[in-house]
Amino acid sequence: MFKRVRKRDGKIVNFDLTKVAYAIGKAGKATGEFDEGVANKLAEKVAKKAEESVRRKTPTVEEVQDIVEEVLLESKYKNTAKAYIIYREKHAEMRTLAETQRVELMDQYLENTDWQIKENANMAYSLQGLNNYIAGEVSKSYWLNKIYTPEICRANSDGDMHIHDLSMLSTYCVGWDLQDIITVGFRGAEGKIECRPPKHLGTALGQLTNFFYTVQGESAGAQAVSNLDTLLAPFIRYDKLSRDEIKQQMQSFIYNMNVPTRVGFQTPFTNVTLDLICPKILADQPVVIGGKPQKEKYGEFQKEMDLFNEIFAEVISEGDAKGRVFT
Repeated sequence: MFKRVRKRDGKIVNFDLTKVAYAIGKAGKATGEFDEGVANKLAEKVAKKAEESVRRKTPTVEEVQDIVEEVLLESKYKNTAKAYIIYREKHAEMRTLAETQRVELMDQYLENTDWQIKENANMAYSLQGLNNYIAGEVSKSYWLNKIYTPEICRANSDGDMHIHDLSMLSTYCVGWDLQDIITVGFRGAEGKIECRPPKHLGTALGQLTNFFYTVQGESAGAQAVSNLDTLLAPFIRYDKLSRDEIKQQMQSFIYNMNVPTRVGFQTPFTNVTLDLICPKILADQPVVIGGKPQKEKYGEFQKEMDLFNEIFAEVISEGDAKGRVFT
């Protein structure tokens, strides 16, 4: 008697007669012709017939199922035999359909025939975009079949409403505390490099860029920080930076933030909030440089904030090498 069988995916596993009995019992229960005890006896007949007819050391699952059909057809349980045969055919059709759908997914993207390809305007038509599109369809299926109720799923499929970003099994937008990065540095990703608190403007902007790069794939929407100008303005005075030096560091930050590093050949989806005037909640707080509080307060750096914002707007409006403004 063979000990192992080959599955449809090519894997070889131990032959388990209880699984055969379960499949037979499931068909018998559906027709009401017999119970578990009869299913076990029929499974034993399958094992005996397989031992007599199978010559290979490792038969396929399909060969075992063929023998199950024969045993059921030879028995008095004709309705169960019919039910089992139909069950096999249906599952064969489903497997074929699944394979066809995978091919169709590829074709839909390559031929650009699915409107959902352009659902995210930031995503470019690319190999990464193709991979994200296919993975997104799996996530969408999970949302609609495991999380949302049937009523919500029907409303979405019927067009009564549109559920955005089903392609990511995640949250939407996330707000982060820039003051935390300035105070303790960029750290916390297990097993990855960690940075000490920044002592200079360029370092602070670089850590913020790396932070955005790291967390961008963990949510569907934007990664955001507030008080950018308030918290970074003191670095300008401490570094004694000229206007040209500030602009150079600002250009590096803006250009780096617009590199397509996100899945689907997207730029990171980010938001920064500029206060323009130091908020009262921060005005009397000690400035933090290199993770250490200083004697000055954030409210004492309005001149540097104005310069920071002026240069920020200048770099944004000047745009890239082709004059396209940054948004």
